[in-house]
Amino acid sequence: MIAGWVFLVEDSYLPDSRVTLDVSMRDTAVLLIDCPDQRGLVARVSGLLYEHGANILHADQHVDHEQRLFFMRVEWAVDSEAGTGFDLERFNAAFAPLAAELSMRWTLTSSARRPRMALFCSHYLHCAADLLYRWQAGELACEIPLIVSNHNEVEKLAVFYGVPFAYTPVTATTRAEVERQQLELLRQNKIDLVVLARYMQILSGDFVSQYPNGIINVHHSFLPAFTGARPYHAAHARGVKLIGATSHYVTKVLDDGPIIEQDVARISHRDQVEDLVARGRDLERIVLSRAVRWHMDRRILCYGNKTVVFD
Repeated sequence: MIAGWVFLVEDSYLPDSRVTLDVSMRDTAVLLIDCPDQRGLVARVSGLLYEHGANILHADQHVDHEQRLFFMRVEWAVDSEAGTGFDLERFNAAFAPLAAELSMRWTLTSSARRPRMALFCSHYLHCAADLLYRWQAGELACEIPLIVSNHNEVEKLAVFYGVPFAYTPVTATTRAEVERQQLELLRQNKIDLVVLARYMQILSGDFVSQYPNGIINVHHSFLPAFTGARPYHAAHARGVKLIGATSHYVTKVLDDGPIIEQDVARISHRDQVEDLVARGRDLERIVLSRAVRWHMDRRILCYGNKTVVFD
């Protein structure tokens, strides 16, 4: 996280060809905090919000007693029936000294500024298609200005949803140059979050470092079991009775980032590899869409190699 990062209000754009439902009925702000645990933290944060006239809608906190760390998420309305609104910049200036005093890492964001998400995928399209449908239906509070793929088959899906498509084929000798081009596309489109919707390429450490806790991947196994490219085959060979899927933030270590969501399905000795693949695709769609939604709703805090996901 970046201390004191404030998303200010910007106009959002929705293509005319999309019919969407309103994800949120009102503009809200979310404050995410983690810091050393100590007495009075909740009172001091909520008291300052009260002094600035905040109408708190949701508040939740968690303590890791072993590491003595405190985590908090507060959401409040930034509009009002009287039309006066909540002054985010004024609150940001008032909160910064308190955060410094209490050694807080914190972000303050507004729902009026929708994050911009890029989808990366390969020739498996079920996760990308699911996210695009949810986006079009208004379930995801974001913009999707870019789809990137190393396979041309994705272009038809991008055209259907009216999203610009970039074809970036990758080979072992061109990987570094392709990543440079991809990063430039992300910069040009002001991307906040990269979602690897079954993108079957390993990103370099240099690429990942550009988006700390800003790249979400779905892995087709119940991590930490069966890492790598063929987990369903490995699960079948091992004779497991449960298969799973995992959505996690991407780090420089393959399939080892902080886990956001997981789900499982029971299988039996009668199931073959193709059965595991088919059932696993449903799990992949579910865990990835949940992770993306929670990220967009600003419900996730990372610490170490763990996450706190607030209800």
